[in-house]
Amino acid sequence: MLFKRAKKKQEKQVVDERLQHIAFIMDGNGRWAQKRGMPREFGHSHGAATFKKVGRYCESIGLKYMTVYAFSTENWKRPQKEVDTIMRILDEYIEECFIEMVDDNVHFRFIGNLDIFPAELRAKMDKIDRETAHKPFLLNIAVNYGGREEIVHACRELIREGVQDVTEDDISAHTYTACCPDPDLVVRTGGDLRISNFLLWQSAYTEYYFTDVLWPDFSGEDVDAAVAAFYARKRRYGGV
Repeated sequence: MLFKRAKKKQEKQVVDERLQHIAFIMDGNGRWAQKRGMPREFGHSHGAATFKKVGRYCESIGLKYMTVYAFSTENWKRPQKEVDTIMRILDEYIEECFIEMVDDNVHFRFIGNLDIFPAELRAKMDKIDRETAHKPFLLNIAVNYGGREEIVHACRELIREGVQDVTEDDISAHTYTACCPDPDLVVRTGGDLRISNFLLWQSAYTEYYFTDVLWPDFSGEDVDAAVAAFYARKRRYGGV
């Protein structure tokens, strides 16, 4: 089902223990820019600002974990100018995090196959992770991330460790998100109805919420609508 943006203003949704981890497929930046006669890179800049606002809002309503799909393993196929812009925005975002981390409650983690990035950028990712590790709100930023690659990575780590009788718990413990519970809710913006290789292992029983709102237009009100839809569902986990 496609859930459209609510026309009436929603009540602010404060969450409880049933909803701890929300994840976002932040889709629609390029289309948002093109609708305004601007290059796709323009949309990514506005999408980055939305990402910060949504993150703060999710923390304010009581969520403990948030994961965002910032750059997939397939996104390298995009035009080089667009890729370069996304990498620049990523670097600038990390620099801003160092400035703002004193006042924020965010533990920043970068997940995915990070080996492809320059050593200087990886060092920044590692430093912001270490220096914010004591913060209560965990934000996973998935870059050069692919769900299939993550499962392969977990299996390779288990082989390297000599594990022969592999269990589901073994694979879960070697995913990039092993430090937090599986997402309760995945929100995809932009109108497409697919999961695009995101959190394949972790989302076996995750609830999905699809909206046609393009990511740069996404707001706290839209978060509230997604949360309200989540609480309206009964999670059966294969039962009745």
